[in-house]
Amino acid sequence: MILPALVLVGFGCLTGVTTVLFGFGGGFVIVPVVDVVVSAATGADAMHTAVATSTAVMVVNAATATVAQARSGRLRADHLRPLLVPIAVGAVLGAFAATWAPDTALRWLFIAYLAITVLDSALRSGFLDNARRRAAGARPLGPVASTAGGVGIGAIASFLGVGGSVLTVPLLRRRGLPMADAAAMANPLSIPVAVAGTAVYALAAPTTAHPGQLGHVNVLVTAALLCGSLPTIAVVKRLVGRIPDRLHALAYLALLLLVLVTMLVTALS
Repeated sequence: MILPALVLVGFGCLTGVTTVLFGFGGGFVIVPVVDVVVSAATGADAMHTAVATSTAVMVVNAATATVAQARSGRLRADHLRPLLVPIAVGAVLGAFAATWAPDTALRWLFIAYLAITVLDSALRSGFLDNARRRAAGARPLGPVASTAGGVGIGAIASFLGVGGSVLTVPLLRRRGLPMADAAAMANPLSIPVAVAGTAVYALAAPTTAHPGQLGHVNVLVTAALLCGSLPTIAVVKRLVGRIPDRLHALAYLALLLLVLVTMLVTALS
């Protein structure tokens, strides 16, 4: 048990880095790791436990990072307010849907989601290089786009336990925001997803009950991950804004690609 615990703390540190620099909240790192750890330990409901535990960690990580980003002045209310309620509504719908989805289906949907995101961000203009859009000035979303897009973001993010960053960061970046600001605003937008998802997963009845679990949420794994992530967030927040914009965007895509490969290897092994 000591080795898995140390592994979880180590990956918790990595989630602290991704929370601050990319707005991930930990989902893309936590889901594959917890899936492997739980599969090795119990084998039951591994992917459901991974997704549920990811949302629980995101509640704390995203809230902590939001406070830090607010103090730095990177949060823009005109971009955040229209999305918060629609994302929360979508998050509840997505979490309920995930409790009914087969474990294998959830894993392959997660992989497909990653692949589409990587291809879209790499091939479609406006993400890797948005200098012209930034020069034209940031443009908030309109009412229809905020409502429909917010519900969709919340539903997908909660269903897969990944927060909303993988959708909100490219979306906000294409609206003319620099990478540092887009990543910063992904954290407050992930909070309603994480809270709604955690509540639904915690009240759900897993196929097999195990010590240390609350519904699908593994409390012990959550604690180990937070032991690594919270101190790291406090340190890494000082790096925000110091990374060149294009390099920041490339690092975002590289991390998504790494997680995609990891999930494919796990699913096919």
